[in-house]
Amino acid sequence: MSITSKLSKLVVSCSLGIFLFGTLASAAWFPYDVQVWRPAFDMSSPRTNFTYVPLTKAAKKWDICVSFPHMKDAYWLAVNYGVVAEAKRLGVKMQLVEAGGYVNLNKQISQLEDCVASGAQAVIIGAISYEGLNNVVSEIRNKGIPVIDIINGMSSPLLSAKSLVSFGEMGFKAGEYLAKKHPKGSKKVKVVWFPGPPGAGWVEAGNKGFKKGIKSGAIEVLATKYGDTGKEVQSRLVEDALEAYKNVDYIVGTAVTAEAATSIVRARGLSKKVKILSYYFTPGVFQGIKRGRILAAPTDSTVIQGRIAIDQAVRILEYRPYKRHVGPKLYVIDAQNINSFDRSSTLPPDGFKPTFIVK
Repeated sequence: MSITSKLSKLVVSCSLGIFLFGTLASAAWFPYDVQVWRPAFDMSSPRTNFTYVPLTKAAKKWDICVSFPHMKDAYWLAVNYGVVAEAKRLGVKMQLVEAGGYVNLNKQISQLEDCVASGAQAVIIGAISYEGLNNVVSEIRNKGIPVIDIINGMSSPLLSAKSLVSFGEMGFKAGEYLAKKHPKGSKKVKVVWFPGPPGAGWVEAGNKGFKKGIKSGAIEVLATKYGDTGKEVQSRLVEDALEAYKNVDYIVGTAVTAEAATSIVRARGLSKKVKILSYYFTPGVFQGIKRGRILAAPTDSTVIQGRIAIDQAVRILEYRPYKRHVGPKLYVIDAQNINSFDRSSTLPPDGFKPTFIVK
C-alpha cells in the first residue's frame, strides 16, 4: 500500500472518529436522573424521580430567546453551554441576551420585550427578580408565547414550565455539610455567610436553606453579607468581613465568593485557619476543591438545566408531552468524589466561550 493510500485511510478513520465522538458527545447527556415536582411551581410539593430523555430533533427551526441576569461568572457560562449545545442538537435557533447584573431589572425586561418583538417563539428566563418580571411574563404569555423559568425562579403562576432546582435545598446541603463536620456538642465554629444579591429568589431560598441546614451543628453565623455576584463586589465583602471579624473559621457563600476568598485568604496567611465552602458549583470551585482550597460545594447540574429548558420549549411549541417542573438531583462534591463525578453535567468544556447566537 502506498504512503498516499495509508494517509488517505488515516484521514478517513480520524474523520469518522471525530464524527462519532461528536455524535456521542451530543447524545451522552441523557438519559439523566431528575426530579419532578407535583403540583408544579411549588418548591414544597412532593417530588418523584424521573429519567429524562429529550426529543431526538425539533420538527422545525423554532426561534428561542434566552435571557440571563449576566454572564459575569462561570456558573452562567455553564448554563450558556447547556442551552447552546441543546439548541444545536435539536436544530433550533437561539438568541441569548444578558442584562449585565442583578441591579438591571429594567434592562432585562426591555431585552425580553425586544426578543418578542423580533419574533421569538419561546422565551427562557433566568430571572433577576423573583417578583419583578411577573408583568412581562404576563405580556409574553398573552401573545401565546411559552415562558420557561430557568435556574433562579419566578413567582408568576402563568409560567409554562420550570427547569430548576431548589436553591433552598442547595443552601441546606451546604449548611448540613458544615453541621456534620461540627455537630452540636463540639467546639463552636464561626461563619460569615454570603448568600448573593438581595431580592433574587434563589438567594432568599438559599439563605433559608443554609440557616436550616446548620441548626444541627455547633455553628455561629457572625454576619450575613449580601451583594451582586461580580468578583469585585464579592472580594470587597470578603475583605470587609475579615477586617471586621478576626475569629472567622469559615467563609460560606456563592461560588464567586468562594473563588474570590481563596486568593484573599492566602494573601492574608489565613489558609490554615479560614476554610471556604460554596453553595453551588463552577469551574473555579472545581479547581479549588481539587487543590484543597475550597472544602466542598453542592452541584445542581447547571448544564443539564440549560439543556432541559430548551427541550421543554420545543416540546411545548410542538404540543408534545412535557414535564412542567423538572430539576436534576442534587449532591455534594468534595475531595472524596471530585475526580469521579460527571463533569459534563455541571461544567462547560474547556475553552468554551460565551455564545449568544445559534443559527
